[in-house]
Amino acid sequence: MTLNRRSTLAALAGAVAAPSIARAQTFPTKVIRMIVAYPAGGPTDAIARFVAQDLTASLGQNVIVENMAGASGSAGTRFVARSEPDGHTITFGNNQTHGNNMFLLKEPGYDAIRDFAPLAGAGAFEHAFVVRKDLPAKTLQEFIALAKSKPGELNYGSTGVGSGSHLSTELFMVRTGIKMQHVPFRGAAPLVQEMIAGRIDIANSTLPSVLAQIQSGDLRALGIASPKRNPQVPDVPTLREGGVSNADAESWAGFFAPAATPQPILDKLSSEIIASLNRPETKDRIIKLGFSLNVRDPAAFRPYHANEMKVWEEVIKTAGVKPE
Repeated sequence: MTLNRRSTLAALAGAVAAPSIARAQTFPTKVIRMIVAYPAGGPTDAIARFVAQDLTASLGQNVIVENMAGASGSAGTRFVARSEPDGHTITFGNNQTHGNNMFLLKEPGYDAIRDFAPLAGAGAFEHAFVVRKDLPAKTLQEFIALAKSKPGELNYGSTGVGSGSHLSTELFMVRTGIKMQHVPFRGAAPLVQEMIAGRIDIANSTLPSVLAQIQSGDLRALGIASPKRNPQVPDVPTLREGGVSNADAESWAGFFAPAATPQPILDKLSSEIIASLNRPETKDRIIKLGFSLNVRDPAAFRPYHANEMKVWEEVIKTAGVKPE
């Protein structure tokens, strides 16, 4: 290749890269919208708001959390997938929005891998089996016996079809041989309200969404769907300790942007989100919710995300849950 040709190609490459670099240097130029595909008041919403507060300070632009609940988390997630890929619209998603919906919704309206660029993995929500406080079952085995004595009469709540709370309860029923009626909600907050009101018998809910109610006595925890006890509720046994094996499940969560967002902007958002999640004050607030923090950069989160999709696809098959 001649020197002139190399110089011309280098100049062209620089011309292509220059607009992207320039956008990253001036980014953000307006308010950043962080979409949460669930109602306000749940643990996903709380963590998003902690990070949004940090980003507002570090990026010099307001970062606002918008709740777009509906369609098992696909409504808000679809909105982000179709948004302008300029870094000003991102989302805090999870194993439902960016995993299970691919297998359980016939038309989610987006592809969890193709349409999104990962910004950071945050960690996972452990699940806790909680019952309404007046249910006559004080242990996991007592509950299983009660459910078997009334097949199909008890109901369980979830944060939506395809959510971790839905699928992990279906898996629990497979492992224990019990049958219950599913009552899906549009997020954790309305589910918890109905449990406190006594209209929902049990839920395998994310620990952050029920931790305060466990501690206050408004709900009773029977087990943690995790290999070890959680330090926030040290007296609550694991499912394995309660005699139920192979029913553990965690719901991961992470931040995403539209796939076509320029790499320099993705890098900037990623570094600031990771810095927020590692900030001592923010870490402390998140951990106190009962969330298991495990921060991953995009290079580490991408293969983790792909593997988790396979894991939950297998859970769906084992539980026999059909697409809707």
